[in-house]
Amino acid sequence: MTLAEIRADFSLLDDWEDRYRYIIELGRALPEMPAELKTDSTKVRGCTSQVWLHSRLIPGQSSEQPRLEFQGDSDAHIVRGLVAILLAIYNNRTADEIANHDALADFASIGLQEHLTPQRSNGLAAMVARARSDARAAVNS
Repeated sequence: MTLAEIRADFSLLDDWEDRYRYIIELGRALPEMPAELKTDSTKVRGCTSQVWLHSRLIPGQSSEQPRLEFQGDSDAHIVRGLVAILLAIYNNRTADEIANHDALADFASIGLQEHLTPQRSNGLAAMVARARSDARAAVNS
């Protein structure tokens, strides 16, 4: 699923109850994160829920830049959906693209930030910061 597809689906849903259900469905469709990747080092700090984000650098072909592949999970349904949206934004992009792209603006563009509790907004910011930090670390390694 891409961010463009998510935006298009959101535009078809008039009410926020339906949008929350859609976010939960996105989370349910998220591939299962292997238990061995749910470690202290992949846990996202600053989230009220349990959230894990694992990144892996995929070498580029010939002159292509390497890309990052993310896996994520949460023990909360809506947060797991937010993880799915974050992965739609950042998965398979170069480290430079991720480090220089603010996914919070994407979440705001579909109206999500104004409909999240302060705790979920803080957790979302922590997830975005973590993905961007992983990207910066990949650039510097």
